Amino acid sequence: MDKVGEFLTRIRNAGDARHEKVDIPSSKLRIGIADILEKQGFIRSYKVAKDSKQGIMRIYLKYDEGGHHAISSISRVSRPGRRVFVRAAEIPVVRSGLGTTILSTSQGLMSGIEAKQKNVGGEILCRVW
Repeated sequence: MDKVGEFLTRIRNAGDARHEKVDIPSSKLRIGIADILEKQGFIRSYKVAKDSKQGIMRIYLKYDEGGHHAISSISRVSRPGRRVFVRAAEIPVVRSGLGTTILSTSQGLMSGIEAKQKNVGGEILCRVW
């Protein structure tokens, strides 16, 4: 299965089940996505624990006062069968700025807002709101 798709599905399912945290196998790509989600305020925090293999990442999910998950929707845009690339001017705005896109650019992973500011395009990995 696709690394990013599996990562997003585990976060989505854990949020729907109202879990406090979710454990996911670690990779540099997943750590980069989790870092952006933390900076944007969609998750509380994450930790990476080393083991004999690739490491385990524990993501602490965020909920509001009513117990609703901070992430209303998290979906994969570019997938292995259909890659989606955009220029800096074509980066989509998600939910009038309430959400964000996560892009893989030549300068590393970054949110759509940051990519527009740096005037770089890339592959749209996912969309979150």
